[in-house]
Amino acid sequence: MNNQRIVLASRPLGEPTAANFRLEEAPLAPLEDGQLRVKHHYMSLDPYMRGRMNDAKSYAQPQPLNETMIGGTVGEVVESRNDKYAVGDKVVGFGGWQLYSTATGKGDVTKVDTTHIPLSAYLGSVGMPGMTAWYGLMKICEPKAGETVCVDAASGAVGSVVGQLAKLKGMHVVGIAGGPDKCAYVRDELGFDECIDYKAFPEPADFYAALKAVTPHGIDCHFENVGGTIMDAVLLRMNAFGRIALCGMISGYNGVPIPMAAPQLILQSRLKIEGFIVSEHMNLWPEGLGELGGLVATGKLKFRESIADGLASAPQAFFDLLKGKNFGKQLVKLV
Repeated sequence: MNNQRIVLASRPLGEPTAANFRLEEAPLAPLEDGQLRVKHHYMSLDPYMRGRMNDAKSYAQPQPLNETMIGGTVGEVVESRNDKYAVGDKVVGFGGWQLYSTATGKGDVTKVDTTHIPLSAYLGSVGMPGMTAWYGLMKICEPKAGETVCVDAASGAVGSVVGQLAKLKGMHVVGIAGGPDKCAYVRDELGFDECIDYKAFPEPADFYAALKAVTPHGIDCHFENVGGTIMDAVLLRMNAFGRIALCGMISGYNGVPIPMAAPQLILQSRLKIEGFIVSEHMNLWPEGLGELGGLVATGKLKFRESIADGLASAPQAFFDLLKGKNFGKQLVKLV
């Protein structure tokens, strides 16, 4: 039986291109005692992967060249020499950009229940993106009923969960997204109170005016995924002792500097700004995923997916994700 995988062939300079990836095919080695084979049904594409493609100091080791691209996967056990996993078990893991992965069952895969939660959701709202939203909102922003929370990339896999959780906590929720369709979804489907289409306000002064109009009482909490001019505007609207969960800076992922217009506002408004990496808080995952899974299973947490078809489509879907062309969680369907 053969496996197909996509490896990182070279490190991108600026925006990644198809030349940075290579599709390979190779036979699968027989399983050893204790191992199991997973056939991937979906794989996840996430903005953090762009940073890992650089050979630079960061919170995680760079993606090695000529190795399978990193990434979350969900799938089915198709062969097992491990007593704890049976053929047919559904599992979530970090199998990477490939059709099959071989696991040890020692913390590298986790069984999931698909009775009330779709398998793909374990890569989104009930997976790493959902947990990112939950941790940043609950542990850094510390939401209080009646406060105003702002979240950019509001229609994405993380931002959409932040806003819905905040509404459940009784907050006034303002989203920022790109395009009228995304804003309509954020307001009408997800229940945000307001959504600003940043593409309609290319000038920083105009965007600030739009943000001011929908935050008459200022902003108490902000969940930051983008950085740049959007964050500059938000800082001007932050109330004293506001909290900012710094999750991502996608505006600079291709190597563009991200200057900050008025860092003195951090001092003047006595703001708490905390960056975080959700994988460093695994002790809280059972609590967070338990809450998120219950909300998805009961229909209280909605999500949307953009699905590319087939392994070969992964690089282009990844480029589109970095440009914000996806709508909701970006996945690649492999079966």
